Amino acid sequence: MFSALHYSITPLLHSSDCERSERIPDMIRITDILDRISAYHPEADLDLVERAYIYSARIHEGQVRLSGEPYLSHPLEVAGLLTDLKLDPVSAAAGLLHDALEDTKATMEDLTRLFGEPVAHIVEGVTKLSGLAFRSSEARQAENIRKMILAMADDIRVILIKLCDRLHNMRTLQFQNEKKQIDIAQETLDIYAPLASRLGIYWIKTELEDIAFMYLFPQPYREIVDQVAQKKYEQKEHINTIRNIIETKMAEAELSCEVNGRHKHFYGIYQKMMNQGVDFKEVYDLLAFRIILDTVPQCYQAIGIIHSIWKPIPKRFKDFIGIPKPNMYQSLHTTVIGPLGERVEIQIRTKEMDRVARDGIAAHWQYKEKIGFDQKAGAAFQWLRKLVEEQKDLKDPDEFMESVRIELFPDEVYVFTPGGDVLAFPKGSTPVDFAYAIHTEVGRQCTGAKVDGRMVPLKYELNTGQRVEIITSSNHQPSKDWLSFVKTAKARSQLRQHIKREERKLSLALGREMCEKALRKYHLSLNKFLKSDEMAKAVHDLGYKTPDDLIASVGYGKVTPLQVARYLLPKAEIKDEKETIVDRLKQRIKGKKAKSGILVRGVDDILVRFANCCSPLPGDLVVGYITRGQGITVHRTSCLNALNMDSERRIELAWAPESDELYPVRIHVLCDDKIGLLANITAAISQGAANILDAKVNTRADKRADCYFTISVSGADHLANVTNLIKKIRHVIKVSRLAA
Repeated sequence: MFSALHYSITPLLHSSDCERSERIPDMIRITDILDRISAYHPEADLDLVERAYIYSARIHEGQVRLSGEPYLSHPLEVAGLLTDLKLDPVSAAAGLLHDALEDTKATMEDLTRLFGEPVAHIVEGVTKLSGLAFRSSEARQAENIRKMILAMADDIRVILIKLCDRLHNMRTLQFQNEKKQIDIAQETLDIYAPLASRLGIYWIKTELEDIAFMYLFPQPYREIVDQVAQKKYEQKEHINTIRNIIETKMAEAELSCEVNGRHKHFYGIYQKMMNQGVDFKEVYDLLAFRIILDTVPQCYQAIGIIHSIWKPIPKRFKDFIGIPKPNMYQSLHTTVIGPLGERVEIQIRTKEMDRVARDGIAAHWQYKEKIGFDQKAGAAFQWLRKLVEEQKDLKDPDEFMESVRIELFPDEVYVFTPGGDVLAFPKGSTPVDFAYAIHTEVGRQCTGAKVDGRMVPLKYELNTGQRVEIITSSNHQPSKDWLSFVKTAKARSQLRQHIKREERKLSLALGREMCEKALRKYHLSLNKFLKSDEMAKAVHDLGYKTPDDLIASVGYGKVTPLQVARYLLPKAEIKDEKETIVDRLKQRIKGKKAKSGILVRGVDDILVRFANCCSPLPGDLVVGYITRGQGITVHRTSCLNALNMDSERRIELAWAPESDELYPVRIHVLCDDKIGLLANITAAISQGAANILDAKVNTRADKRADCYFTISVSGADHLANVTNLIKKIRHVIKVSRLAA
């Protein structure tokens, strides 16, 4: 039966219908697919693929595409694309059947019985993925994506088939109406092209992007296509010259190689033009050559030959063979000054590296002995396995969607250095982050920045594709304010280290001055004691490592000059004073003192103030910060300002065990704009034994209201009780604590 069906349908699919052939390229034949599989997998089970083809033809019989072709042409093309990736017979069979569950009466039981569990499992995974609505974060769509992620991690062939399915649909998008064309092209650009890139399958990524570009921006697309074609025509002889030089030099070194020239794809050119604000003539890196050899030693030999022919541009050599990219990409990259003085990019790699660069994760599929990935592929696919592990603990759909966006589509920006190198940064990064990424000294001396040739503030947020240039001055120093907007760990770390060094310099100078003043009363100089046994004992007893550390602590306010002087002079010469930082702070308090509820080194009721940035309350974990002339500022330990404080000025604090003090705190209540709701909220605050010090209400256009209250509470537990009472009120959406 299967054999008869095979022969009865094949002529139909390849009839010489002149009208149809004028509109549509010749379809791939099942014999072509079988021949391709046999070429790279001689021992493949071709019977499985043939049976899948015959079954697909039967269940899709009578169905046609918008182009007028038999529907079977689509599964055939998808299977053909899978053979371009050199995937196994199971993949090809699943490709031929990928629409069976969605568009026909076939069932999972049918597929499992006829083709085995692996094929049925893949088809089911592709079917779930086909129904996804990526732009929605509702629970139903989130659950679909969760299933898709699980299917991908369980069998990567699910997403490889879906990518091939989308590619063929994009190739035939002209048969859809205009609205459908726009919607499908946008979804492709938003989802499928980035996914192909994440998997390292760049030939699919670039074709998806270029076709989507053609439908979304037809006029710019046509202009770029025409300009690239003209450029190719003008450079044809020049390209041949460069290729001939390379081939000749490699032949002289007895290196057998393949040399290819290529132009950047259309959407890539458009992105660069838009992001950098330049026209086509100002995009200089359109041309690149690729040299493909047999072995890794030959690659390094070839790079030496290239650099002996043409002068390399500094800092443009990249060794991705020694240090591969995370998605397994390996190659040597260099940019040289060509024979006409122009920049020429050259990539050098082995044949296997070229296959991985083209096919990404699919290049490591083991189809001969067992299903799975090799070690390289497993490492490159770690991000997906991590996502699968994390999703088990994420019950909230919004949280899961956020984790998908972060892992599947990294939220990064890619910017260019003046030399053309690409650097990756977290979204929201600034020119200061860029400067520190270039070099620590560049970051320290950064005074300004140009983005795409225009001056921008140092807190300007960078966008992908921009070209960044840093302006420096040798006598400039970083600002502490930079900590409020830098994003990268390196920038934050370097800034903190610089601020700490500067604080230490100031404190060391101040400490010397204070100690000199204390000793001057006795007609002595500090220098006389710096290397004395008395100073060594003072350093040891007071818990420091060096005399400079001790003197700096005087400047910080942690140790008083008189404490140091007692070690340096005979006791008889020292006035009977016991002054500490706590004593000095207490002396500032005039008249009757209000209790603060804070203990500093076991002494209460000293000069303290509570930070407005975090409004600490009893019960919160707190830390103190010594401020010259202002006593101690109390922060919550989780406060960002506290985390950025110089550790030398921090001091341990604790709340007094019993205190009758009340503390002001601001809260925000987001609620529906309903009559009587404000009265209910204020009643809840009163019920919680909190006094309202201030209240403000703003209504929104969306029929909601923002209510801001300043209330007095005895501590964090008291505040939690009040907010819980408010949350129980109907139509209250959210209650949050604010800074003062």
